[in-house]
Amino acid sequence: MQNQTQRSDKFTSFFALIAIPVIFAACLVLFFYVLGHESNFEGGDPVKGHPLNYLGTVYKGGIIVPFLMSCFVMVLTFSVERFLTISKAYGKGSLDKFLRDIKFQLSDNNLETAKNRCSSQKGSVGNVVFSVINRYQQILSDSAYNKEQKTAAIQKEIEEATALELPVLEKNLTIIATLASVATLVGLLGTVIGMIKAFAALATAGSPDAVALANGISEALINTALGIASSALAIISYNFFTSKIDTLTYSIDEIGFSIVSHFNATYREPRSERKVAETFVVQ
Repeated sequence: MQNQTQRSDKFTSFFALIAIPVIFAACLVLFFYVLGHESNFEGGDPVKGHPLNYLGTVYKGGIIVPFLMSCFVMVLTFSVERFLTISKAYGKGSLDKFLRDIKFQLSDNNLETAKNRCSSQKGSVGNVVFSVINRYQQILSDSAYNKEQKTAAIQKEIEEATALELPVLEKNLTIIATLASVATLVGLLGTVIGMIKAFAALATAGSPDAVALANGISEALINTALGIASSALAIISYNFFTSKIDTLTYSIDEIGFSIVSHFNATYREPRSERKVAETFVVQ
């Protein structure tokens, strides 16, 4: 199960490394060859022609637009990727039912059945519980450790298994969180550039150039709209996936506490350990 987690981590890193430049290149192509196509403008002139449709209008937003389009598409792409990854981490079936099944098997001391249930669940919680129960079985009859040391070993296994699972789930959330801020700032940059052009049109000698003024204001508003849309989507996506990961973390903590409690309630020291303890008391 650890190898599976490591493969998933490598895939996530590779996906981010490839997706970002590919999305940016695709958005540049879309901007220049689709939005900027001559059929979208009067007279077939993307520079001076008036836009005939929404594609041409977005193109008039200026060179900042492909960057904002990239931010928007990246948010969508990484949101889908995180959704698939976190959904897989939840495993098969209901997570609450899985936790109830594991607690029931623990209460009956059916450790092998519990491990089989973890294998069939195929989720992050199942991976953690499988590792902990496996460690539980290893130290159960090990006379080299006393009860306190065994309890500490189980708790350490919970922490280590959790540390292997959770970073994979949180891996690309930093990208989404970064895009939430970057999209706003890039949109603001486009807005400022558009307003500079609008005021430059007002500052011309004689009567202001109405076309240049309108183009500058249009560019500012288009960049503002794209920046706000990208940022809003990124914030919603980040908060949604964070709450899903928190649910998994809480489930792992809950079942970990149940395993430790079961061990403390059912563990009986081997006779050799009791004899050593009694000898120490007598002395």
